[in-house]
Amino acid sequence: MQEMNIRPIQKKDLCDVLDLIKELAVYEKEPDAVEIDEQDLAKSAFGDPPDFYCLVAEFKGQILGMALFYHRFSTWKGKSLHLEDLIVTQKYRQQGIGKALFEAVLHEAHQQKLKRVEWVVLDWNQSAIDFYKKYQATIFDDWRTVQLDEENLKKFANASL
Repeated sequence: MQEMNIRPIQKKDLCDVLDLIKELAVYEKEPDAVEIDEQDLAKSAFGDPPDFYCLVAEFKGQILGMALFYHRFSTWKGKSLHLEDLIVTQKYRQQGIGKALFEAVLHEAHQQKLKRVEWVVLDWNQSAIDFYKKYQATIFDDWRTVQLDEENLKKFANASL
């Protein structure tokens, strides 16, 4: 896709970005997990400072994919970048869009002189695993993602009062 443009998110993209997020949730077998809306995205993407950064892949005025990322700090390595989501709409996969978005994120991290880029991949998503291995990414089998959801945070806060 020679005419494809990778660029930072604009406010006009929020509806399309939210649609991509919902599409990813369905793909990851969590169709009801998305709780945010366009207003949440706008406040976080365009705040001062922004909570995240997002690159979109645009072709002939249509948003076909996105990469959403933010800064983290590793006590071992220093400043790093966390790639939260890399999404290409189903109809346009396998056409180099994901590669272009991913490489744009890697270039951004390199330009900022960050120590690493990190992300999470589902263990059943073999096509994504194979894609990341092409970049010589380390995929850890012995680290587990851990979360406390909003409900459990409330329970904790109420119990500790």
